Amino acid sequence: MSTVSARAALVFSALGHSFAHLFEPIFYIVALVLPAELGLPYEDVLMLVVAGKLLYGLAAPLAGWLGDRWSTLGMMAVYFFGLGLSAVATGLADGPLQLGLALGCLGLFGSIYHPVGIAWLVRNAVNRGQALGINGVFGGLGPAVAGVIAGLLVESFGWRAAFIAPGVGVLATAVAFVWMTQRGALVEVKADRKAEPAASRGDTWRAGVVLTITMLCGGLIYQATQAALPKLFEQRLGDDVGVLGVAGGVTTVYLIAGLTQILSGHLADRFPLKWVYVGCYLAQIPLLLLAAALSGLPLLAVAVMMVSFNMGGIPAENVLLARYSPPKWRGTAFGMKFILSFGVSGLGVPLVSLILGATGSLTWLLLLLAAAAVVVVIAGWQLPTERPAAAQPQAAAAE
Repeated sequence: MSTVSARAALVFSALGHSFAHLFEPIFYIVALVLPAELGLPYEDVLMLVVAGKLLYGLAAPLAGWLGDRWSTLGMMAVYFFGLGLSAVATGLADGPLQLGLALGCLGLFGSIYHPVGIAWLVRNAVNRGQALGINGVFGGLGPAVAGVIAGLLVESFGWRAAFIAPGVGVLATAVAFVWMTQRGALVEVKADRKAEPAASRGDTWRAGVVLTITMLCGGLIYQATQAALPKLFEQRLGDDVGVLGVAGGVTTVYLIAGLTQILSGHLADRFPLKWVYVGCYLAQIPLLLLAAALSGLPLLAVAVMMVSFNMGGIPAENVLLARYSPPKWRGTAFGMKFILSFGVSGLGVPLVSLILGATGSLTWLLLLLAAAAVVVVIAGWQLPTERPAAAQPQAAAAE
């Protein structure tokens, strides 16, 4: 496989990761103004995204299977075109029903990226932690840029532009992707660039059970936090913060949090994955508890650290999943992960709506998420013990 193809794969995988995390946070910002537009209470507006969130996870195994059995490049082309068209359709939607259907399409096409794009990246990478860390930064840039995009476009042109403008950008990327594929700059890859020894059957089953629990709880923390932060900031950052102020707070959190994945990816290549993974969730417990009690700038600072550790665990989690899944079924394995992380855990959104509607506050939500982090720490400690990746002969030979 050529170096040019590997680099192009990293570029389009990174762009795809940004787009995969772009539109949901845009919706959460837009949702602050939609009650007046649609004549619905905020809690009901928030529920419009639930079908899309469920499809984002539930359709992932099929997308991964098609990537494994049909074509990774073909599925990525479907992803870029489908996501871009769905975003434009969301911006053109008229009424709650059309808006819910368009958001559902965003979730359906968005489900393609993680099982296909990340499996594609893993096959191309030599230093997986580093590659996944860089890719994770772009995944973090999605929510970060979403706050700025949504805030500016909503204030300047209305909520519809917040979906249509980035949708057109995704469609332009789709055209570039197909053009580079036809020129041979992107090629289909079915085998790992850096092969690793297969894990034992016992370790594979053990890791599979543990990761099922930790990905479910970790995904719940990520999904619920992303849905809750705009409203949390609106309630606690100050009376005159406004939509742009909320968007700026969300952007700050996810921009800084996304950048930390370079460091966590580096650590995943140098230290035992279990230590890195469990450590990220151990750090979240006191931060979630503090977020439940704070307001103003201290809340913003704690939110930055809280989300940074949540996102910091993702590269280690993805390397663990790649290590304990057969290469020919890796897309399917990542698809199963995102049933848990984005499908089942997507129920965190109605959980936010339920708790907010019942209490008028998000305090109990943050306490519940702290309990989920405790579960991840306890379960994650049962992962198989392994040597640092840098100490393995294969890694040394590759370097």
